Amino acid sequence: MLNEAKALQGFKLSSLDGEIGTVKEFYFDDHYWTIRYLVVDTGDWLTERKVLISPHALRAIDRDNKFIEVNLTKKQIEDSPALDTDKPVSRQFEELYHGYFEWPGYWDGPNMWGVSPNLIDDGEKWNPSNFGVNPVDLHLRSTQDVSDHTIQAIDGEIGHIDDFVIDSKTWAIRYIIVDTMNWWPGKKVLVSPKWIENISWLEAKVYIDLSRNMIKECPEYTKMYLVTRDFEDGLHRHYKRPGYWVDESSNYM
Repeated sequence: MLNEAKALQGFKLSSLDGEIGTVKEFYFDDHYWTIRYLVVDTGDWLTERKVLISPHALRAIDRDNKFIEVNLTKKQIEDSPALDTDKPVSRQFEELYHGYFEWPGYWDGPNMWGVSPNLIDDGEKWNPSNFGVNPVDLHLRSTQDVSDHTIQAIDGEIGHIDDFVIDSKTWAIRYIIVDTMNWWPGKKVLVSPKWIENISWLEAKVYIDLSRNMIKECPEYTKMYLVTRDFEDGLHRHYKRPGYWVDESSNYM
């Protein structure tokens, strides 16, 4: 199911033995454009540290009641490796974190989730022998920090990043929501991360290999519930690009 990142912010996180806080933002890697951690606002609990929850621990999203089910106890979270609130997420921390929970490292393989194209199944454990298989140097980015970055088409700017569309099955970012208000007022469009040609984080600019005219004539994005598979088919046909569901189906053949 597809969800706007901003719409999930503020959702309560329910552990196996009580609430642990609310969703504050997300960290994603800038290679696969996949959510790696939910950043938790714990309120009065664990106030001296930044709490991260991996999608490996997520079991269900209740959009009606605005909560996400987490398959961990509060004790497991409290005893997990601590990340200081004022420090970035290092690879050393991630190795400790994934080792503690016995989850595979997403950086240790050629697929979206490392050695597997999908999140691990219940009961599957992290295997250190998998380390070193086609490693990719990934960098974590904050969805909050990247919002408002400029989107540059082949022939000029088209707008800025307004939000992200997340697939809650794989936790991949399927689309960037682009607000074109500074170029073409009143319209938002969806752009796949697969269409990104280059990113200058220093200049806060994302370059895509599409023309302004193609974007101007693409299907308009209005509401999340209207993004059906038919809408996505039409969007990808307009850009003459295969859908992500076509690309990923090859992983199972």
